[in-house]
Amino acid sequence: MSNTSDRRRILIIDDSEAIHTDFRRILNPEQRRSRNDLDQLEEVLFGPAPSRASTLEESLFEVESAFQGQEGVAKVREAEATGRPYSLVFLDYRMPPGWNGAETLRHLRTVSPALRVVLCSAYSDYSWAEMLQKFGEHHSLRELRKPFNGQEVRKLALSLTEQRDTP
Repeated sequence: MSNTSDRRRILIIDDSEAIHTDFRRILNPEQRRSRNDLDQLEEVLFGPAPSRASTLEESLFEVESAFQGQEGVAKVREAEATGRPYSLVFLDYRMPPGWNGAETLRHLRTVSPALRVVLCSAYSDYSWAEMLQKFGEHHSLRELRKPFNGQEVRKLALSLTEQRDTP
């Protein structure tokens, strides 16, 4: 990886738009949801606020979304092909009507075997033991139960994206 922003590329694969919004809010708390005309005019006239711009550059994750497993695998494949792979995927167990989390993970492993994945759900069709048996006990696979704690999500994201370059 060439820089911090590449290491911090995260893909959310979940069928709920609200979950994507929650992840963005948790992972990029400083980011404004919407800017008004005065903010935009101020930036045009004076440029970005220096202290804010440097802080944002260093602390934010690049978060992208996919709403079904097939879409997520396609995005991971494209990211790998363009040399800007994701460092982490938060993956929902259940995403009707398409692939579930286990099927999506199986495809992700063929595209990017070392990709770190956090399986997320309030309910699962598989126990954690079954998932570990199916995919192996590997440092790149974690589980997070919904409703999740924002601080836990941020810690996982920081830890797992920093580990991308290490075996």
